[in-house]
Amino acid sequence: MAQKATKSSEEAKPRLAETAMVIASTAAPAPSWFTPKRLLVIFCLINLINYVDRGTIASNGVNGSRTTCTDSGICTAGTGIQGEFHLNNFQDGVLSSAFMVGLLIASPVFASLAKSVSPFRLIGVGLSVWTFAIVGCACSLGFWSITIFRMLVGVGEASFISLAAPFIDDNAPTAQKTAWLAIFYMCIPSGYALGYVYGGVVGSHTNWRYAFVGEAILMLPFAILGFVMKPLQLKGFFHPESKKAVTAVETAVEEVQGADTYGISNGKGASYSMKKDMRNSTLQKSSKSKVASNIKNQISRFLNDMKVLLVDKVYVVNVLGYIAYNFVIGAYSYWGPKAGYNIYHMNDADTIFGGITIMSGILGTLAGGFLLDYMTNTISNAFKLLSAVTLIGGAFCFGAFCFKNMYVFLALFAIGELLVFATQGPVNYICLHCVKPSMRPLSMAISTVSIHLFGDVPSAPLVGVLQDAINNWRKTALILTAVFFPSALIWFIGIFLHSVDRFNEESEHQITTKTERSSTTPLLEGKKMETTESVAEP
Repeated sequence: MAQKATKSSEEAKPRLAETAMVIASTAAPAPSWFTPKRLLVIFCLINLINYVDRGTIASNGVNGSRTTCTDSGICTAGTGIQGEFHLNNFQDGVLSSAFMVGLLIASPVFASLAKSVSPFRLIGVGLSVWTFAIVGCACSLGFWSITIFRMLVGVGEASFISLAAPFIDDNAPTAQKTAWLAIFYMCIPSGYALGYVYGGVVGSHTNWRYAFVGEAILMLPFAILGFVMKPLQLKGFFHPESKKAVTAVETAVEEVQGADTYGISNGKGASYSMKKDMRNSTLQKSSKSKVASNIKNQISRFLNDMKVLLVDKVYVVNVLGYIAYNFVIGAYSYWGPKAGYNIYHMNDADTIFGGITIMSGILGTLAGGFLLDYMTNTISNAFKLLSAVTLIGGAFCFGAFCFKNMYVFLALFAIGELLVFATQGPVNYICLHCVKPSMRPLSMAISTVSIHLFGDVPSAPLVGVLQDAINNWRKTALILTAVFFPSALIWFIGIFLHSVDRFNEESEHQITTKTERSSTTPLLEGKKMETTESVAEP
């Protein structure tokens, strides 16, 4: 009897290996055709369009102006959104910040879902919502309708901002990680600047609504791409489809082994059939409790991850400095053209501010990334660079607004923006490398939510209120620019904190066996999974 059982077991091995290979080959995803550089280009284009929208709604051509009347009773009709919907400066500032509501709610959700859903599918969903919301902005009928659609724009953006940077960080060359991040974040000032020009041209020659229609057309192909392309893997996580493949193989192993075992004791396999029926019945009864348990586990995991972030001194100091920095940058981006028009009587403020921002943004952002790589990309060096460029750049911007000559202002302001934009690569490098790989999406999501919630979101309406109160754009600009100095001080403190680069640390979501470790390798490297070989080994 024992010899017969041994013989049956040996005969089962080839069948077991064959079954495993068939299931693994059909379930495991093939490597994506994307190379790292192609992925970087696609993410940069998406980011560019996203911030073109930010610049567009702030441009004089789309945002417009209120109806004004002189003491003699002569009135000038309002233009753009502000003129058509009769918005005051506070309402106009709220409109620029409305996206934050959607971003605040959706960012943690998308970051958490990345652990169980293909990240690129999530980006596809988000960009589809973004496209729909932009079309809604073009069709809005008043202040509340366009505000609601701007909130949905934030929902769409949430899926992208928390996942794009980790993908880029995974696949960038080790010695050029900050430079690649800088190229990606270069699209922020470039997008704003192009949005100023784009909105000014479209709004002044046609109607402000057409500017939004054009944005939706540009984003639609990328939304579709998120659904049709092969899934991409993110360091620190199971790939969802890979996980299904491994589970399917394990199930097949159990069934084959079970069939052999019970086939030995009962030639007709009656016991195996009974066990299978009982298992199916048990699974059906426990399905509801499993769903509730999964939701509870997701919430518990999110809260634990949030606790880890909030007690990480390096992360908190970095984000606090970023908030103060973004408070100024956000107000510059929204009120800059109007301030320039009123202080220096620029007839083409959209184009001038757009030109300065795009040149300073591109050169400054790239310079900051390459400079940190040259210094050796460490967290401590990143803090040194952040504090230095923000302090010096803030001083140049502050000095620029002190001069009455427009050309002196433009020269000093361009140098100042060149320096302050050098922060984009280093600040996001810290966010990605001071946490474990599995926490990077949440780290980026909370960072983005924080800099908007406490930075540029309140700064736009608060600057509007300040300007309404003192009615002096030069003083308003000087008060705003002074916030750069606390930002530099906060980042300076970060230099003295104990910091550890956690990029290569294992996380609770990573796999330690040969099979599981291979499944976390980014598809961009074109490496095939070793699931089949690992399962088939005797």
